[in-house]
Amino acid sequence: MDRETAWNIVCEFVQSDALRRHALAVEACVVAYAQKHAQDEVEWAITALLHDFDWEIHPQAPDHPMKGEPILAGRGVSEQIRRAILSHANYSGVPRVSLLEKTLFACDELAGLLTAISYVKPGRSIHEVDVPSVRKKMKDKAFARSVNREDILGGAEQLGVDLDEHIAFCIQAMRGRAAELGLDGAPRAQ
Repeated sequence: MDRETAWNIVCEFVQSDALRRHALAVEACVVAYAQKHAQDEVEWAITALLHDFDWEIHPQAPDHPMKGEPILAGRGVSEQIRRAILSHANYSGVPRVSLLEKTLFACDELAGLLTAISYVKPGRSIHEVDVPSVRKKMKDKAFARSVNREDILGGAEQLGVDLDEHIAFCIQAMRGRAAELGLDGAPRAQ
């Protein structure tokens, strides 16, 4: 499978622009880690893109991603990618063992939080987001309530990286694709 085929699957199952951008944001972070660790960038991109492809048709645990996995198997998605997608859900019973599995989990919730923080910045831009602002918003339980802070903390720990370094790394990765993610800034009212 190539990235274009994976993206077509996302677009087939995901109608929400926000969820599509989330897949792209997670992809940006995961691929940056693939580059850092000299891993297969295409495989990691496909995994990140497809990790929530079934969210709109299976929005409840444990249906997501369990009921999506056979769909991906039927589309020829490799067992390694499907396993990583299953492992990103704590309730799946699939432990995170590989670097890919740990990276996907570590980047998923963080990418969502970084996107949410970007939206509340004056210029609506990832370029305005920094580590201190992320740490502050992590403490604010009312902000982006659906983002699981424990998963962010646990993800960095499982990946074996310092949380601040992980946050900074993902900010940089998302900045590199800011326009595609809709996070390059909005014109300010005059």
